[in-house]
Amino acid sequence: MLFIHKILPLLILPSGFSLLCLLAGLLLRKRLLLWVALLVLLLFSLPVVNDLLMRSVEGSHGRVPVGSVGKADAIVVLSGMIVSVEGAPLGEWGDAVDRFEGGIDLFRAGRAPFLVFTRGQVPWKPDALPEGELLARRALLLGVPQSAIRLTGKVGNTADEAVAVKLLLDGAKKGAGKKIILVTSAFHMRRALFLFTQAGFVVEPFRVDYQESDKSRLTLLSFLPNADALAKSERALREVIGLLFYWVRSLSGVD
Repeated sequence: MLFIHKILPLLILPSGFSLLCLLAGLLLRKRLLLWVALLVLLLFSLPVVNDLLMRSVEGSHGRVPVGSVGKADAIVVLSGMIVSVEGAPLGEWGDAVDRFEGGIDLFRAGRAPFLVFTRGQVPWKPDALPEGELLARRALLLGVPQSAIRLTGKVGNTADEAVAVKLLLDGAKKGAGKKIILVTSAFHMRRALFLFTQAGFVVEPFRVDYQESDKSRLTLLSFLPNADALAKSERALREVIGLLFYWVRSLSGVD
């Protein structure tokens, strides 16, 4: 199932869809399909389109001050920020390092007694150390006590994380409960919030790792295509597709 979740969207996203149209156009000798491939790729490579898509999934802009966050039973930091590199025993930071830093800031501010990391691991990298274990080691180096750190079982995606955190906190003996502060990238929060709410948690979201600034302005560069804009457009679209998938699944009653 994880392979379906990871691979199937690639055929729907602009680059995969354009490639399919291109191949179909060449095989069927349909010039229209070639134009469709070009136009789709061009459209989603425009920074102005990327900005619109990313703003729509990120929601409100700007971090909520740590001091204004209500207290909870646990702070849950989702995986997705460590790159395993030979020679780096704790891995190297990816783009979403703000997730870890946000969780640490919340813990230091006394927002919850427990800091939960998820053991993120994909099946095609079975030898890689689960991400949560690396994050736990980093948290210890920053002074977070071992007794305050919790690790879930191994997980492959956000849906797995919600289930694993539920199992962990339901089985905890020292007061961890149903109210959590959920820390993840702003563009990923809507899907994560939906899944953790479905799992039965009362969730206070803490958005970090914003991709767009609310102060950005349109310039000539906003209308010139580039690879970074395409990547961000696909990231936003993947979140929309994922949210729709889990919403439809919830309506159908499929576990």
